[in-house]
Amino acid sequence: MAPSQSPRFQRAKRAAKNYLGVPEDDPDSVSLKDFVKGHKAEVKPAVKNYVLSLFPFIQWLPRYNLTWLTGDLIAGITVGLVLVPQSLSYAKLANLPAQYGLYSSFIGVLTYAFFATSKDVSIGPVAVMSLETGNIINAVMAAHPNEWTAPVIATCLAFICGFIVLGIGLLRLGWLVEFIPQPAVSGFMTGSAINIAAGQVPALLGLSKLFDTKAATYQVIINTLKYLPKSNLDAAFGVSALAMLYMIKWGLAWASGRYPRFARPAFFLQALRHAFVIILFTIISWRINIHAKTARISLVGPVPSGLQNVGSPYISASLLAALGPHIPVATIILLLEHISISKSFGRLNGYKINPNQELIAIGVNNTLGSVFNAYPSTGSFSRSALKSKSGVRTPAAGIATGVLVLIALYAVAPAFYYIPNAALSALIIHAVADLVASPRQSFGFWRVSPLEWIIFVGAVVWSLFYSIESGIYWSLATSVVLLLVRIARPRGHFLGRVRIRPENVESGGQIRDVYVPICGDKGVNDEVRVEPPPPGIIIYRFEESFLYPNASYINDKLVDYVKAHTRRGKDVSTIAKGDRAWNDPGPSKKGAERELEEELAKPRLKAVILDFTAVANLDTTGVQNLIDTRREVEKWADRPVEFHFSGILSPWIRRALIAGGFGKGARGNGARVEIAPVVPPHGGDIRNPTDIADIASSSSSPEDGSIIDPAEKKLDSASASSGDESSTFANAPVIEGQPGPEPSAQNERRSSQATLPLLDTSTPFFHFDLADALNSIEHSHGRTRD
Repeated sequence: MAPSQSPRFQRAKRAAKNYLGVPEDDPDSVSLKDFVKGHKAEVKPAVKNYVLSLFPFIQWLPRYNLTWLTGDLIAGITVGLVLVPQSLSYAKLANLPAQYGLYSSFIGVLTYAFFATSKDVSIGPVAVMSLETGNIINAVMAAHPNEWTAPVIATCLAFICGFIVLGIGLLRLGWLVEFIPQPAVSGFMTGSAINIAAGQVPALLGLSKLFDTKAATYQVIINTLKYLPKSNLDAAFGVSALAMLYMIKWGLAWASGRYPRFARPAFFLQALRHAFVIILFTIISWRINIHAKTARISLVGPVPSGLQNVGSPYISASLLAALGPHIPVATIILLLEHISISKSFGRLNGYKINPNQELIAIGVNNTLGSVFNAYPSTGSFSRSALKSKSGVRTPAAGIATGVLVLIALYAVAPAFYYIPNAALSALIIHAVADLVASPRQSFGFWRVSPLEWIIFVGAVVWSLFYSIESGIYWSLATSVVLLLVRIARPRGHFLGRVRIRPENVESGGQIRDVYVPICGDKGVNDEVRVEPPPPGIIIYRFEESFLYPNASYINDKLVDYVKAHTRRGKDVSTIAKGDRAWNDPGPSKKGAERELEEELAKPRLKAVILDFTAVANLDTTGVQNLIDTRREVEKWADRPVEFHFSGILSPWIRRALIAGGFGKGARGNGARVEIAPVVPPHGGDIRNPTDIADIASSSSSPEDGSIIDPAEKKLDSASASSGDESSTFANAPVIEGQPGPEPSAQNERRSSQATLPLLDTSTPFFHFDLADALNSIEHSHGRTRD
């Protein structure tokens, strides 16, 4: 005999259940053993899959072919021709010498090729991250003057942020990014783009040395207009370069639409406009400055060839302490922008990215890039769009881009000296303009969710009137608050019935019932009459999980509805004031008769049906509030009230409800009033003896002052055995063709096949759907309605 079957073991098990307060007749439910068995996985395959997922190139590299190579070379070289001038301009945003943009560019595209799950994304310096790096450098150098150089601060920042993001990816915590909704990301990006563009206009016009261009955006705009008459020769280069960029873009877009056969060449010419404009204005700048003793316009200056000062980044406790307050926002920008871009292009081109692996990719990129003096870099929207449209086939296109950047760094670096800063500012403004959300997109947020539109607008406003850091924190804080509000204040609905009849009944369509909100909010046609449930029955549908943030709210909602729509069990007008509870004032003297008539017109509460179809999780607080709801409505009705549940999908929800004393039907004297008492009892039944006496007396005779009419007496006699499992579950759904007990006479089908109950008969108050729950109540109570 197995140990678990021995009489001694069974006696010990019963004693343990009795000590823990578990009834002996408690229905079986899912256990921790079932959970472990269901989630059991072999260790070796799991470890193998995890290691292989770290190197995605293993999957596609063995299948690489010449067709893929052609597409990757075209896309890689095209992106490289855009990346070089953009890197020089973004390094300027980061308050770093121009060569540091090239350092960040080549290492980003090279490492990403081996760790990417997206073929379209291009890694490297981006406008928002460059601006934030520049702000951090300024803040640290202002707090610690002459202690560290700007490149040292930027390199250390890249290493720390990359290490954090790498850890998040290795631990598979990429799902944390999902807590930030798309409107928050779009609002932050829009505000940052306007911030960047406004900050570059002074350099575009040659005014950057006249006032602080790092101030709040609105101040920069005001000062730019104030000093506009003092523009110099830089404005000729900047305005002309910006105008040429847009003329080429719009002109070629018009030509490709007008002459479709030239669409492909027009696209590549449009993609090369950045390089063309920079080369053209660099030549003009060289011609006007080559013989001048001092430069007539603001130039980039000397750019050393090759990789300089390759080695481990400088990291110290004091530098980490200085960077500490800025690391969270820098890390958020690093991962948020990249994941948003990679997901967008995955949806656009029909493949799915792995967010955790993408975090590993940019983590490796930044930690390894710090060895080459790179500053923080992430995915670029404009270059990724260009890469996608250029016909990229695999992530290997990044290798071609990296080689092109290295060639520029070693062979062309001396020519960068004559690049006008105004032309680079024009390039930045032109690039970030695409990040600004259009009015159509903003209105789309409003149409979908006005609350999320407020988050979007708030992020833009904070970025404009304060800083991009404040815009990020606003986005994060309001997104979390909105999520908590939606959980804590779920909508939920009290339901009624609508009978649907097919247009052509002869075609074989069946008439069926659907349950919709009684007080609709335009979810159902207003002209359709929603039939309320049978008198004394309340149906409530949850729209969220039933958890501690919303448990009390739903409890109040249910109890208030019961009190508003059903009759009170006792006639409180006959109870002396001294016998009333302190919080029960009773009816007012004025209009007492009218109130009594209105009360008598209401039905007495029979049952509450809770639709759990949308409930994915139920916790201890939720169960306790269900118990509290049952006690309150029974006290109001002055008799036991049945609680039925439909649509329970999770065995763990069933287990939790059983632990709270639900599902079994008849309630004994040991029914729980607390599932997790704050002050545990010292022994015996935890129910208040007064409550037990009240319930018992309320169901025995009408001598306690309750209002009972003849129909009610008939109902009581018909429902005297409502807790009986066989009578309550007689109309439960069954599965045909399965072995099992003989069906009841009422449910017997004209078939030789045996039937099996769909749900466990030990919990007759758990139902498959609302129709089953209503049928069960009508069967147990009869069809008498008060």
